[in-house]
Amino acid sequence: MMDAVQLTTFQAVIEEGSFDAAARALHVTPSAVSQRIKALEQAVGQVLVRRAKPAEPTEAGQALVRLAGQVALLEREALDAARGALGGGGRTRATVVVNADSLLTWFLTALAAVPAELALSFDLHQEDQDHTADLLRAGTAMAAVTGQHTPVQGCRVEPLGAMRYRAMAAPGAFAGFDTTPMIVFNRKDRLQHRFLASLTRRHLDPPIHYVPAAAAFVDAIRLGLGWGLVPERIADEDVAAGRLEELTPGRHLDVPLYWQFWRMESTMLAALTEAVKTAAAAALR
Repeated sequence: MMDAVQLTTFQAVIEEGSFDAAARALHVTPSAVSQRIKALEQAVGQVLVRRAKPAEPTEAGQALVRLAGQVALLEREALDAARGALGGGGRTRATVVVNADSLLTWFLTALAAVPAELALSFDLHQEDQDHTADLLRAGTAMAAVTGQHTPVQGCRVEPLGAMRYRAMAAPGAFAGFDTTPMIVFNRKDRLQHRFLASLTRRHLDPPIHYVPAAAAFVDAIRLGLGWGLVPERIADEDVAAGRLEELTPGRHLDVPLYWQFWRMESTMLAALTEAVKTAAAAALR
């Protein structure tokens, strides 16, 4: 049976990013943290923490990160149930990873709908929809909005719908897909490339501007820096206001999204899942 104190310390090291930061969070000395981690690694027979900046779980440690988080969540919910009306238990951290466009357009609506009495503190991580499940796999997030429909080990999957993207540019700024610069979120973002491949069989190599922030990405297109794929809701508003024009009417890119979350019985996860599914149903196709 694993030592609960060692498991909690391990979780703190991964969440805080270092032994020293974990010591501050737990109100113990760095030496105590180091001793607990060494004892846990000896008990498991594997190195669990990659001593980097920030500290990361090894492949063997990833399953323990998820276990530590699940144990902490169940303990917290059990304590809250035992305290009942007395309350006073503080807040529960909900670590969620979400893609930038969902965060910009609809996801915060879901968080606002989570019952206040659950007293959650949201710890949001932003990642490309094709990579959001990586944090679930690493055990550092309990839920994710992702483009990956295959469940990560230990997780459930719920379909959310599809986010529709339309190719947009500022009026007069587009001179062709081969010459007009393409706005791309970052080097993980392949949406524009996928859209181009769906339009033509020719290999196009346009100039690229990388703009790694969702709001700034759309602003770059509005300012005429180039063309890019814009979420439908924002595209509709900008077309109506004359800020953008659609480049390929009737041609768009739909990206299916899924909600992956820990497979466990949890009041908090159930409420969060319900809120996310409701908000997605109103925003996605």
